[in-house]
Amino acid sequence: MKNIISSDLKTILHSKRANIYYLEYCRVLVNGGRVEYVTDEGSQSLYWNIPIANTTTILLGNGTSVTQAAMRELSKAGVMVGFCGGGGTPLYNSTEGDVDVQWFSPQSEYRPTEYLQCWFQLWLSEEKRLIAAKKLVELRIDFIKKTWTNKKRTFDGDFCFETPTLLVELDQYRLDIKAAKTIMEIFSIEARFTKHLYKMVSLIVNYNSFKRVKQGEGKDPANKNLDYGNYLAYGLGATATWVLGLPHGLSMLHGKTRRGGLVFDAADLVKDALVLPQAFISAVQGHSDQEFRVSCIRNFLNNEALDYMIDSLKDIAKIQEVLP
Repeated sequence: MKNIISSDLKTILHSKRANIYYLEYCRVLVNGGRVEYVTDEGSQSLYWNIPIANTTTILLGNGTSVTQAAMRELSKAGVMVGFCGGGGTPLYNSTEGDVDVQWFSPQSEYRPTEYLQCWFQLWLSEEKRLIAAKKLVELRIDFIKKTWTNKKRTFDGDFCFETPTLLVELDQYRLDIKAAKTIMEIFSIEARFTKHLYKMVSLIVNYNSFKRVKQGEGKDPANKNLDYGNYLAYGLGATATWVLGLPHGLSMLHGKTRRGGLVFDAADLVKDALVLPQAFISAVQGHSDQEFRVSCIRNFLNNEALDYMIDSLKDIAKIQEVLP
């Protein structure tokens, strides 16, 4: 069989790729030159093709294995592979505490250094890092405004927001962020506003009393959906940072406590805007885990979430060019 040239597998830009996979209880391998995942049903093994040239991220959950040959092909295509717990919730390791997702980045090709050089200069300065962190949150606010006030259908389900009320809330949030003096102050403001968003959305969709419980401990449908959807967003975040050649440790907000904090920073750009409403909508409508994941991925594609992540990280990196 004729070997596939690596560059041929990258003809589809990451921001335009259509597939994100979460896989459980299967084997990922190369069969007949194609990357496939294999499930067992009774005495039969069923093979399902993974179109790697049109895939951004693969999350491997419980009961999965992947061959060396499959990882080689995934690397050629520039696919980000993450190992996680069941349903996308974190791994628990007896020696390291909890590890949210372990990412395997494709290492087979040159990555640009243009944005890394700017990013590193920002990251080294506490003052510049604060400016960049504020910019990241402002871009997050912009995306909420864009998606929640869109007159076209943004989500899979009914979601109607009173635009004037939302705009007032977002404007106040923006002012609070601009006035923040430290990263920790931004964290505090962000936590309060996110909690407020949970309350607003739960009221809009008529979801009963809600309290956010993280790390896969929440048992109600909305909490489970938020966990699942957030880890899909982390897959996009890992892809966006890899595309730009930015190491996961050089975060602007989460880096104090998490070695992969930049992935969380990037995912935050779209989580509140796209995952949060869909989590409550799907909970109220009784969607299965798979139906919710399909809805999330469709929201990402329809609203060009990965494009927005990449462009936002570029904009933040360019701050270095205008600062003294």
